[in-house]
Amino acid sequence: MEGTVLVTAAVFVERGGEAKARLEAAGLTLKPAAGPLSEETLIEQLQGCVAVIASMDPYTERVFAACPDLKVIARWGIGYDSVDVAAATRHGVMLINTPGTVTEAVADMTFALMLGVARRLPYCDAAVRSGEWPTVYSGQVFGKTLGLVGFGQIGQAVARRAAGFSMRVLATDPCADTAVARAMGVELATLEQVLRESDFVSLHATLCAETRRMIGAEQLSWMKPSAYLINAGRGGLVDQEALTEALRNGSIAGAGLDVLDPEPPAPGEPILELPNVVFTPHCSSFTHDTVALVNNRVADNLLEALSGHRPRFLVNAEVWEARS
Repeated sequence: MEGTVLVTAAVFVERGGEAKARLEAAGLTLKPAAGPLSEETLIEQLQGCVAVIASMDPYTERVFAACPDLKVIARWGIGYDSVDVAAATRHGVMLINTPGTVTEAVADMTFALMLGVARRLPYCDAAVRSGEWPTVYSGQVFGKTLGLVGFGQIGQAVARRAAGFSMRVLATDPCADTAVARAMGVELATLEQVLRESDFVSLHATLCAETRRMIGAEQLSWMKPSAYLINAGRGGLVDQEALTEALRNGSIAGAGLDVLDPEPPAPGEPILELPNVVFTPHCSSFTHDTVALVNNRVADNLLEALSGHRPRFLVNAEVWEARS
């Protein structure tokens, strides 16, 4: 097996370890260029590469047309909203992801954000460090209503954790598995019902044209003034300007955000100035255990694809079928 593999997923560059060694032992040459890269830089770096271990770089029609050697995009993680899948398929490029590998880590972070913003943990930490010992009044998670926007693997993992907090759980998802919801005691509802009745709304929908900015000014106005918005999914699911205004004027109580739009945020972004938000830098997947698991799954995916075997986690199966 020969060929050069561009690596824009910084976590693979920094923590690849065994996974990198396996690829190099198979005869592949790794070319690190930690991303996400711009379209221009991506085109430049992809020249002569047969595959890429991809960050959230923009894989567009223009990129595919300019990079005829590219055969495989191996995404680090689940989401592939930065990839034009139809264009990849037209150009015969296989798109592979790693479903199921980050589920528990993201669900953990979702609860960390819920607890952090409700119990005002950043304020408490800063106060104690500065020599204060204030009386801090805060919200509660136990016994509250949790609304899930998206009820796939991660949404279900969050619901399992919510059971330990005796929470009522609502979920909205056009593709929800009703049998799973029933078994878990999760009530399926409309988006409006979820937003109106929940004390915490957590976003786990896939980002696509239909879901981009699905939480805007109108949807935020449906939420309780005492409610919190949690987003460990994709920043693009939310109209960030509308969210900033809702947080500023008290339409909702607060937010816990692992993702923003764009990322990283520009200096002086208004939402960064608000005290009722807990931020993390899109790191919900980056536990030591999960990073090792995903890195090795990415290596498996590449070795399967480049050795002529059908990858188990192929997104655009049409490419493989066209070759058969």
